[in-house]
Amino acid sequence: MSEGKKQATWGGRFSEGPAELMLRIGESVSFDQRLAPFDVQGSQAQAAMLAHVGIITEAERDAIVAGLDAILAEVEAGEFSWDTALEDVHMNIEQALTQRVPAAAKLHTARSRNDQVATDMRLWFRYACGQLDASLAAVLSSLVDLADKTKETIIPGYTHLQRAQPVSMAHHLLAYVEMFQRDRTRVAAVREQANVCPLGSGAIAGTTLPIDREFVALKLGFVDAAGKPRVTQNSMDAVSDRDTFIDFASACATIGAHLSRLSEDFILWSSAEFGFVRLPDAFTTGSSLMPQKKNPDAFELIRGKSARLTGNLQMLLTMVKGLPLTYNRDLQEDKPPVFDSLDQALLMLDSVAACLPGVEVQTKRCAAAVADPALLATDVVDYLVEKAVPFREAHHVVGALVGLSEKLDTPLNELPYDQVAPIHEKLGEDWNVVFDLKRALAAREKPGMPGPKQVEARITYWRDQLKD
Repeated sequence: MSEGKKQATWGGRFSEGPAELMLRIGESVSFDQRLAPFDVQGSQAQAAMLAHVGIITEAERDAIVAGLDAILAEVEAGEFSWDTALEDVHMNIEQALTQRVPAAAKLHTARSRNDQVATDMRLWFRYACGQLDASLAAVLSSLVDLADKTKETIIPGYTHLQRAQPVSMAHHLLAYVEMFQRDRTRVAAVREQANVCPLGSGAIAGTTLPIDREFVALKLGFVDAAGKPRVTQNSMDAVSDRDTFIDFASACATIGAHLSRLSEDFILWSSAEFGFVRLPDAFTTGSSLMPQKKNPDAFELIRGKSARLTGNLQMLLTMVKGLPLTYNRDLQEDKPPVFDSLDQALLMLDSVAACLPGVEVQTKRCAAAVADPALLATDVVDYLVEKAVPFREAHHVVGALVGLSEKLDTPLNELPYDQVAPIHEKLGEDWNVVFDLKRALAAREKPGMPGPKQVEARITYWRDQLKD
C-alpha cells in the first residue's frame, strides 16, 4: 500500500484504503492537533488505570507514560510529524507511540475514540475556561481603574442614543464591570459542566473488561468540591453530548456581545461629534488617503469579531439539532468553532484590557455636553412630586416647560418665571434649583444609583473582588 493510501487503525475489515478525497474530508489533525497535551494526559491516565486493574503491567505502564512524555515534548518543540492519513491527533500519537513502545498496542484496551475525544475536550474546556476567566479579570481590572480615574467626570447618559440623564463616566463604565462579571459566572458554569469524566463509556455501551472509571476520574482531576470522582452516568449521552460545546460557544458569544457594546461606546465617544475620549495611538490606525484620520480600528474589529462568535454558536446548534444518538461523524466539526471562539474571545478581551489604560478623557468636552439643562428635566418632575403633584401630572407639566423652552429658544433652566408660573401653581420661584449637577448626583445615593458615594463604594468593592 502506498504512503498516500496509508490505512488507519480501523482498517482491518477494508480491502483497500480510503480515496484521496476521503482522506482530505475525513482528516481533523490539521485542527485537533492542539489537543495533544490533553490527549497525552488522558492516555497516561488510561495506562495507569489499566495497570491498576491488572490488564497491563506496571513496567508496561511506565514505558507508555515515558513514551507519551517524549512525544509531547516533540509536539511542543514543533518536531512531531503529523500525518493526515492517520486522520486525527489520537491516531497520530498512538501510532508514533506504538512504534516506540510495543506495549502501547494495549493502550486502547476498553477505550474508543468516542470517549477518548470526549475526555480530551472536557480537559480542554477546563483549560479554556481558565484562560477566559483570566482575560475577563484583566478587563475588569482595567475598567475599574478607568472608572476610578473618571469618577469626577460627568457625562450625559443616553437612551435611544438621545441625551437622558447625567451620570459619572465611572458609573457608565461600571455597568460593563457588572456584565463581564456575569460572563465570569457563565464561564465558571461551563467549567463545572465539563468537569465530569466520560472515559470508560467506550464507543456507545462501555466495556465488559474490569476497568475502574473512578480511578481515571481521580487521576485526571474530575472531582467535586469534596474531592470525590465525577463520572458520566450514561454511556450513550457521554459520547454524543455536545452541550458543553454549545454552552462554551454561548458564553463566548455573550462576551463578544458585551465587548461589542463597549466598543460601540468608545467608538462614539472618540468621534469628533462626541469627543469625550482620545484613544491611544497603539490601538488606532490612520487612513491611506486622509492624513487627519485616527480610526478606532481595534474597537471596530472587536465589534466585527463579535458576529464571528455568534456564528460559531449558531454553527454548533445547527450541527447537532438533527443528529440521532449516539456518535455521528458530523461531530468531528464541533472543534473548529470552539477553538476559534476561544482564540477570538481571548484576542478581543486582551486588546480591550491593553487599550483602556491609554484612554484619555476630554473633560472639557464632557462638561460641555453635560451642561445641557434638559438632562435634568426629570429632576423637575421629582421637584413637583415632592410638592404632592401626581407623577403623571408632573410629567405633563415638565413636558409643557420643555415645549416652552423650544418655542422661546431658551435653555430650560433660563425660562423667565413670569412664563413658567402660569403653567402650574406648584412651580415656585425656586423651581430651577434642580439644575445643579452636584445636587442631582448627590440626590442619587441609593444602591445601584450614580451618586458619588455609591460609585466610590462599587469601585472599592470591585477592587476587593479582583484581589483573589
